[in-house]
Amino acid sequence: MTEETDKSSLPHHVAIIMDGNGRWAKARGLDRSEGHVEGVNTVRRITEVASELGIGYLTLYTFSTENWNRPQAEVDALMHLIVIAIERETPDLIKNNVRLCMIGDTSRMPGEAYSRLQQCMSETAGCTGLTLTLAISYSSRWEITEACRRFASEVVAGKSEPSDILSEDTFSRYLATAGMPDPDLLIRTGGDHRVSNFMLWQIAYSEIYVTDVFWPDFSREDFMRALGDFRKRERRFGLTSEQLK
Repeated sequence: MTEETDKSSLPHHVAIIMDGNGRWAKARGLDRSEGHVEGVNTVRRITEVASELGIGYLTLYTFSTENWNRPQAEVDALMHLIVIAIERETPDLIKNNVRLCMIGDTSRMPGEAYSRLQQCMSETAGCTGLTLTLAISYSSRWEITEACRRFASEVVAGKSEPSDILSEDTFSRYLATAGMPDPDLLIRTGGDHRVSNFMLWQIAYSEIYVTDVFWPDFSREDFMRALGDFRKRERRFGLTSEQLK
């Protein structure tokens, strides 16, 4: 399937809101944590196909700042799962030339989870293929607020002038995603039609694809279907079809 795809028309950056783990588990009479475990397997297969296709960036909404308000047992299980998954997947990430990155409020992460994540990022730093970014303890409002604080701090320290922030590109350099292209395609699994405080600045012109499939069931074929839908879109960026022609 991937060999037959016209890779020139693929998105350079795909972002995914991975939703439906809990509902997947509930429908099977399982604990919500089982849905998160199965969701990790989906991360692996989607990362593999994205890498095979030569997609440059894959960003996954893994854990939002709002998720800290979930039952403590579920939060603890998620953090533990992140540690296990990172250690299990690091060798394959290196084998497949995948570089791991993270965006989010790391100050709220348990020390063990954060240190192991840092270790994996260090070990994959030399990889030059797909950049896999995990958005953990992340929300877009937090990110934009932090960007404003960083710029304000530079102004107070005399390193910048208020007039320095004169363009969108200048402001983007203060975001957690600095240096990354904006997503061309945003996929949301689980059927909900909202962006849930995810990359609000960056998805201004992203194509959005929503599927009712829960994340644990999201297959390679589902991913290819989303990419096929993207290839049919006309991306005008405020222009008319005639102008594009």
